[in-house]
Amino acid sequence: MSPIAVPRARLLEPRLPDDAAVKLIGLGGVGHIVARYAALFLASLGSEVRFVLIDGDRFEPSNASRMFFGSGGNKAAVLRADLLPRFAETSLSIIAIEEFLTPDNAGRLIQEDDLVLLTVDNHATRKLANDRCAQLRSVCLISGGNDGVGKDGSGLARRGTFGNVQIYLRRSGQDATLPLTRHHPEIQSPADRLPTDRSCTELIASVPQILFTNLAAASAILNALWLHLCGALHYGEISFDIADGLMRPMTPARPPSLGNPTCHRT
Repeated sequence: MSPIAVPRARLLEPRLPDDAAVKLIGLGGVGHIVARYAALFLASLGSEVRFVLIDGDRFEPSNASRMFFGSGGNKAAVLRADLLPRFAETSLSIIAIEEFLTPDNAGRLIQEDDLVLLTVDNHATRKLANDRCAQLRSVCLISGGNDGVGKDGSGLARRGTFGNVQIYLRRSGQDATLPLTRHHPEIQSPADRLPTDRSCTELIASVPQILFTNLAAASAILNALWLHLCGALHYGEISFDIADGLMRPMTPARPPSLGNPTCHRT
């Protein structure tokens, strides 16, 4: 299902393949929002689908200012427990995997024909997921988030109001959109580390995030999911800034070897 230009009058109807698997990796400020609304959306389609929640981190009291959760504990397990009663009578199966994505488990957690929603807070995990998807013949990876409030590596201030979503599609063993690493050197050569390579002190430290930026990121991810399932996803990346009231798509692109132009801003 490659990105295509869609006439505005076309009726958009999402369709899931039989026995679909949707993997949500990362259940923090953005991911826990995506989890709840993706579950509602997927259940509404009436198809048999496995919704797999993946995270090795825990909900802590300090998270309560920007996250809804029923109790402390592993994020995947807590969210599954929160969601199960709501979807008990539907065809949606909800599975919790209490692990971070690592080089050792990436092959098990991301498989052929998966639809992967990646809502993590570090570039090392984004590169790992991207590289795993590049090994597969057919997969959809939708990755999004924001950098939070603070300073970037050059010392410049980040106001925490902007973010982006990237879509990496593989079809028949070829890239249908650009990988996450293309035009993003911060992902190609990440300066950060996987959560499993970080100390307890580093994991506890949290970059301040604006709740409404997280909501915008979650919305952009869910929009991309919906368009993909409608066969109407016409961009490979979208950026947004809630302070400027902007959401700006990038034009679809395949690698030059496939004859499509390079992705650029519109």
